[in-house]
Amino acid sequence: MSHVKNNPAETFARDGFLIVPGLFPAAEMKPIKAEIATVLDAVRSEALARGDDPEKAIHGGVYVGLSARNAVARQLSRDPRILDILEAIYAPNIEFLSDKVVFKSHQTDYGTPWHQDWPYWHGSHKISVWLALDDATVENGCMKLYPGSHRAPVEHDGQVAPGETFGHRLRSDAVDEAKAVTAAVAAGGAVFFLDLTLHSSYPNVSGQDRWAWIGTYRDAQADDLDYSWAVAAAVVRGTGKK
Repeated sequence: MSHVKNNPAETFARDGFLIVPGLFPAAEMKPIKAEIATVLDAVRSEALARGDDPEKAIHGGVYVGLSARNAVARQLSRDPRILDILEAIYAPNIEFLSDKVVFKSHQTDYGTPWHQDWPYWHGSHKISVWLALDDATVENGCMKLYPGSHRAPVEHDGQVAPGETFGHRLRSDAVDEAKAVTAAVAAGGAVFFLDLTLHSSYPNVSGQDRWAWIGTYRDAQADDLDYSWAVAAAVVRGTGKK
């Protein structure tokens, strides 16, 4: 893990996240993005065949369950470069649960509100890996994270307007933006973060693509709930519960 400086486990324990520039060479991201695009095209085509709106099938620029449909996504979820860091900062026995693509463009340009992921699934605490498929900048909507916010759940009391996503959100004035860390990374850079870590993203004002792959993992030996959305769950390192 020569690309990770200092002590990654210590940084993760302190901040609740770890930013890893250059986890993958940028050149590896283009074919992965193209492969994911074929999944989205298939999802849209299936929606049309059912008589549904194809864009509603990819709600808010998000599609969940890539690995259940695509071998390249499954291979990415098991990549040793990801698993080595997960083992170092999180757990020696690792279960992959699910993955998704989150994309912004000139049409899908929202900024994500501040939130924790844990209220969406509860159970044992999980870790997500956010991998930049394009260069992620402030202008095109990169992530922001709040150091030290992973120590306890917080009340999510933001109001959700009709048609908006992220049912669990904080009010816009609930976080001191001056203390937030901006995770601007080139394509191939990654952010590892706990499900209690407050995070958000900038809006995309660039008019250009900003795609990211997000995989979610848990301790393979932890007692936890069963999830209907974990359609491609598999122990990817170590052993599961006996």
